[in-house]
Amino acid sequence: MSFFVHYAGKPVMPKTSVHLDQGLRATAQSRNHVWVADEPVSEGGSDIAPTPMEMMLGALGSCVAITIKLYAQRKSWPLEAVDVNVELKRVKKEEYPSYDGPAAFVHLITKQIALYGPLSAEQRERLMEIGTKCPVARVITDPSFITDELLETEPQP
Repeated sequence: MSFFVHYAGKPVMPKTSVHLDQGLRATAQSRNHVWVADEPVSEGGSDIAPTPMEMMLGALGSCVAITIKLYAQRKSWPLEAVDVNVELKRVKKEEYPSYDGPAAFVHLITKQIALYGPLSAEQRERLMEIGTKCPVARVITDPSFITDELLETEPQP
């Protein structure tokens, strides 16, 4: 698995367009795939889809599971299934002693990974290590920067 998506035989970096529809419902499109994000009713949404944060956690868990499975397949290891639970907590920096930076809060992502199949202890350890190297995890944990560009638009009637 790589950062690149192969489309029509050519590698391209992932790209997604999002349009805010009714209320807080957002419709996203990547290549020929369309999906929806929303917020709970208590937050002003209609709760017809996961929240963007839930989708991010799902993307991380999916990426970990896929990366582990592909590695096990390449090694011909007897991995039968992978389950990943992902949870996000926001804690005060004082509650996370290994952090000594300037931010007042730390976002702590916990992944619980279940590996099924007759794997050795060494294989399980290696697969857990490989799971930390999935592309989504690297984007979240490696230095990443977000830039914003304001597009010129025509007034809406």
